[in-house]
Amino acid sequence: MTAPEPAEPPAAEPGVTAAEPAAAGPDSAARPGAEPAEPTDADAASHSAALPGADLDGADLDGAEPAGALPTERAAAGVPGKRGRRRVAPAPEPAPVLDDAELRGALEAILLVVDEPVSELTLAQVLEQPAERIGPALDRIAAGYTAAGHGFELRRAAGGWRLYTRPEYATYVERFVLDGQSVRLTQAALETLAVIAYKQPVTRSRISAIRGVNCDGVIRTLVSRGLVEECGTEADSGAFLYRTTTLFLEKLGLNSVADLPPLAPFLPDDVEELADATR
Repeated sequence: MTAPEPAEPPAAEPGVTAAEPAAAGPDSAARPGAEPAEPTDADAASHSAALPGADLDGADLDGAEPAGALPTERAAAGVPGKRGRRRVAPAPEPAPVLDDAELRGALEAILLVVDEPVSELTLAQVLEQPAERIGPALDRIAAGYTAAGHGFELRRAAGGWRLYTRPEYATYVERFVLDGQSVRLTQAALETLAVIAYKQPVTRSRISAIRGVNCDGVIRTLVSRGLVEECGTEADSGAFLYRTTTLFLEKLGLNSVADLPPLAPFLPDDVEELADATR
């Protein structure tokens, strides 16, 4: 017996669309081959409302990144990361410009308390003034002291500036400072110091040869007093070389060793003959 053929569904009338199937429930599975339904505006609104800090247009507030978004995901999607707001540091206030009288007073106050010569660059940095103003101001101060006949003077020494008592009052200053105590160098120390000052850098053996006696103990005394220091070794023998220090220049009131008096007037007339005899 032949089974009856299934009845064909009635054809849709022209201009009438077929009713769309009802939305599947959460438990229903999508049919094979069915295209996913496009999200509606209501779905987008509900999704954007679930993101903290996001408005309905999906834009971030204050540049905040969407919650749950990883850096790698943002980079893959081409979304720029959060940019911090750079704080602009306030411009430093300009240093006050001192007039000539104020600059003179500030320089005198500093020079009164220094215990060693201070350079023009250091003074300019401390006072926050152009370096080209410091040198002429110091020259004017020194000239004023000399013209007024003060018992002290401003003098350049050891690459800097410092106040010194005038040589004509040295007797009274020594009497007050020493008070009967003698701190002078011995004759041997003075001779050794003179050899180093005029022959520097020089080795111990050369100093001893010039003086004719062993000078090791005297050199140790000069080094301990800060008047002499080591300055490397001789290339041929490896012996230590010695030179005078800035303290030596300061004590003598010299700016450099080039200011030492010429040695020729203090040498005996037969010095060349003596030098030939000792060779």
